[in-house]
Amino acid sequence: MQNKHPFTLLENGTLGLATLVFGVMAGFFWTYTFNVNLAMMQVDGETYARVQSLFNQNVRHPMFFAFFFGGGLFSIIALAANLRQRKTLSFWLIMLAAATYIGGVIIFTKQVNLPLNYYTESWIPTSLPDDWMETRNSWNDANAIRVATSFLPFLFCICALVMRTFQQSAAAKSS
Repeated sequence: MQNKHPFTLLENGTLGLATLVFGVMAGFFWTYTFNVNLAMMQVDGETYARVQSLFNQNVRHPMFFAFFFGGGLFSIIALAANLRQRKTLSFWLIMLAAATYIGGVIIFTKQVNLPLNYYTESWIPTSLPDDWMETRNSWNDANAIRVATSFLPFLFCICALVMRTFQQSAAAKSS
């Protein structure tokens, strides 16, 4: 007889939490890229320097850090909780989600976006460096990469949850 509930509440719950966090971060980066960055392309250099610096300073709060690093943390917790499922495609989707987010968002941000943030925060708004537009464009391009590398883990985890629903439904029907 097949188990009617092949996935435990802990396994699905940790996956659900990781999925939620990935979704919030994907929405954050999407909104920033397709709304804030587009608006910031319309302002003069002095305004850009002041506002971008304010964005950088004001995003540094516990809620943002909880979600930003939570994508990595909760996906690792989901992997640990789902270790007995390591032979399932849903487990490997969680693994792919964790690797994509940690590499493509957390590490990428540290290596690319943070140095650009520190550089823009060093500007004197009334006396911008000659490369300020190139720096703005580089930051926008880097954030667009984070749109994809935060959306893909969300999508992978949604797929894992959907697969589990169908697996549980099929298991329940066959018993």
